[in-house]
Amino acid sequence: MFRRKTEQEQNEAALRESKIKELKTLIGQLSGKSSLYCSDACLKRYLEARNWNVGKAKKMLEETLKWRSTFKPEQIRWDEVSGEGETGKVYKAGFHDRHGRTVLILRPGLQNTKSLENQMKHLVYLIENAILNLPEDQEQMSWLIDFTEWTLSTSVPIKSARETINILQNHYPERLAVAFLYNPPRLFEAFWKIVKYFIDAKTFQKVKFVYPKNPESVELMSSFFDEENLPTEFGGKALLQYNHEEFSKQMNQDDVKTANFWGLVHSNNNQLHANGFSGAEIAPEPIQTNP
Repeated sequence: MFRRKTEQEQNEAALRESKIKELKTLIGQLSGKSSLYCSDACLKRYLEARNWNVGKAKKMLEETLKWRSTFKPEQIRWDEVSGEGETGKVYKAGFHDRHGRTVLILRPGLQNTKSLENQMKHLVYLIENAILNLPEDQEQMSWLIDFTEWTLSTSVPIKSARETINILQNHYPERLAVAFLYNPPRLFEAFWKIVKYFIDAKTFQKVKFVYPKNPESVELMSSFFDEENLPTEFGGKALLQYNHEEFSKQMNQDDVKTANFWGLVHSNNNQLHANGFSGAEIAPEPIQTNP
């Protein structure tokens, strides 16, 4: 029986490899940013997101390439979005989960701006940064969402929530491992009843509601995080302190790392140029990971 299982796994792996090759053939010869973005690991994520349906994965990938060509997430720098981050409403945590994944902390109650365009630019920047800082053996991130100070009056508009979901699940497929909604108030239920219909089945399964007085919730958090690293706001023992000045220093350092990774350089007028690429050929994906 063990031998049959091994053979089955080998056959499934071979089938998946063939689908990756098929998708690669279908999208054709690529150059510049598209060629560098569409690594085998990238194609695998799109296939996984579409249940290994090659046709659907191709359509999804083409839509992402079109989006990235206009949004240009790899060219966003911290100086452009730092104002959005002054309250610490979204930021990269100083710890990883038990699987070594980058953790993003989101605190929707600290929303400080009204521009949807700038809010999405800030979020995309931090998603790209989270991916940039993933270990080589990891390609997903974890989200911790803190509902402290959240009310219906301070909640993000439905339009903002919908766009966040759209970007995450359609343009960063299989990049989210899990999203913990920690101790949401009962008022959130009304908001959630609307928002959940924008979430596809695969992403929906990754959303976990966690309540501090629920033993199963406590056990779930413990399975993902070391309580010594986890902030008290999420049931841990660490103090959650967001220092915008210090975080900005980290992001500016990461911007240099990103620029070096992509062969981009800062000119005196703070514009970005590509070494060896035209502006339209800058590779959009910040990291290539193994399948």
